[in-house]
Amino acid sequence: MEHAPAWLINSLIYLGAAVIVVPLSRALGLGSIIGYLAAGIAIGPWGLGLVSNVEDILHFAEFGVVLMLFLVGLELEPRRLWSLRRPIFGWGSAQVLGCAALLCVAGMACGWSWRVSLVAALGLALSSTAIALQVMGERNLLPTSSGQAGFSILLFQDVAAIPILALLPLLGGVADAGDTTAAGRWFEAAKIVAVIGGIVLGGRLLLRPLLRWIAKSNTPEIFTAASLLLVVAIAALMQLVGLSMALGAFLAGVLLAESEYRRELETDIEPFKGLLLGLFFIAVGMSIDFGVLLKSPVQMAAVVLGFLAIKGAVIYGLSRAMGLPVQERPVFTLLLAQGGEFAFVVFQAAVGSQVLPAQTSSLLIGAVAVSMLLSPLVLVAIDKLVLPRYANCNTPQLEEISEQQHAPIIIAGFGRYGQIIGRMLGAQGLSATVLDHDADMIEAARSFGYKVFYGDATRLDLLRTAGAETARILVIAVDDKDQSLAIVDLAREHFPHLELVARAKDVTHWNELRDRGVMRVEREVFESSLRSARTVLEVLGYTPHEARAHAMRFRRHNLELFERMYPHRKDRSKVIAVVKQGRAQLEEQMAQERAERAQRRKENSERPPGWGA
Repeated sequence: MEHAPAWLINSLIYLGAAVIVVPLSRALGLGSIIGYLAAGIAIGPWGLGLVSNVEDILHFAEFGVVLMLFLVGLELEPRRLWSLRRPIFGWGSAQVLGCAALLCVAGMACGWSWRVSLVAALGLALSSTAIALQVMGERNLLPTSSGQAGFSILLFQDVAAIPILALLPLLGGVADAGDTTAAGRWFEAAKIVAVIGGIVLGGRLLLRPLLRWIAKSNTPEIFTAASLLLVVAIAALMQLVGLSMALGAFLAGVLLAESEYRRELETDIEPFKGLLLGLFFIAVGMSIDFGVLLKSPVQMAAVVLGFLAIKGAVIYGLSRAMGLPVQERPVFTLLLAQGGEFAFVVFQAAVGSQVLPAQTSSLLIGAVAVSMLLSPLVLVAIDKLVLPRYANCNTPQLEEISEQQHAPIIIAGFGRYGQIIGRMLGAQGLSATVLDHDADMIEAARSFGYKVFYGDATRLDLLRTAGAETARILVIAVDDKDQSLAIVDLAREHFPHLELVARAKDVTHWNELRDRGVMRVEREVFESSLRSARTVLEVLGYTPHEARAHAMRFRRHNLELFERMYPHRKDRSKVIAVVKQGRAQLEEQMAQERAERAQRRKENSERPPGWGA
């Protein structure tokens, strides 16, 4: 190996350490992140010393975070992201400003200057996007209220890191290396707006045709290369204008969330994301400066425990203000209380701007790295010690479905919609495997004697365990539109024999299900609304037979109208025209029937008594 290139030797070291340590960590119940961190410590400067260029590896491995944000963006359609604008800027700003204010006060109380305290507070207020989203993904927390709140705060932090870095030269009194004139600042701002505008317009106008053209080549490896090129190019553009690479990748993902190539992009990029995230965690483990820790262990422990306690108190208070479920608050608090990878960038830049002394920067970077090492360990302790207490007080500890099921019907979602389906099937003596991932709902259903398994139907392994390979029918009764579509995509790809019966929340959801070939779709409030309309007609004096006839005629008309609208679903003006035409036809038909009915009543009233007997 004397003449082997350095990259080959380093690759052997990284892969060997990960393959040995990560499975061992998971076998001990500590999770993969602790395994990666431990592997980094083992091969780093303070372990076996097999790798020394830690900073270069950390910069390269940060691309794993960029890929992760791109994949997260692919799961968020622009409309859904717009719906999150309030928690992003509301709760996100409350977390960053609240934590930074208290940490700054604590730093000044310990004797640091206000400048050092402010920079330290701003860096420590940021959380680890990599660890938080990885844990949320593993635990399927992103669809939950705490997952959405955590994601919103993390996204705001990524945006907030930009003005924090811009503030450093001002605090240090160091002139920026670039043009500091007013014209120069306006030029920089215009450049940023132009790049973001270019990404948005390019994503709308160019990316889909480009991906379509590449896909027509029928060369899978070129499509994979194009997927990576897309993310790398956007990340490079964002870094060129001084913005966050991860933020740019996230924006690109959002723009492609409605693309027909979304699943293909996810499939191609997922393996690279996993490998690079693993390398990122290894690099974090290598970057822990145990020299600073050993030199001043008491001070290091005080900084770590102090900022974790302060951030934890603020974030737990926010979780209560947001109304998050009690059992979700401990994990939510821990994931946001730890330090973040962007703190490394902030503290290193602060040294260059002469705001932080090099020794203080090393102490803070070490504290952040130690917090990232401790948080997965604390998470294990929360799982074993804290969450069972919440479960005993509120809901039982729910185990995921683990035993193979063989029922011919699977019901995904057992809310008010799924319960009616399940009860009717049960009354006919038909067995069904029921899945739901809402702990409170499962406890309520079990108290009434229903057998409901805890499991997320968007996971392929749990669908297999639920018996999807042998079942005949999958009823998709979940109330979340994105989850519903994800289950349909999963079933279509892996269990094409299943007959799908789906619940639609609205017309848009109905169209998206039909786009996926689901023909048995029912809108969740349509039938109950018709029944209420019948009741109103009866109260107004219509006979039950007349009211039912009118409701059934309206039902047929509405279903026919949906079929006529479907081919024009992407052209709003045509849809409106079809709806108006259909409404006019229905009103004309109903008016004609009313006139005929009135004429018959008049003729009947004019007949002499006993006529026609």
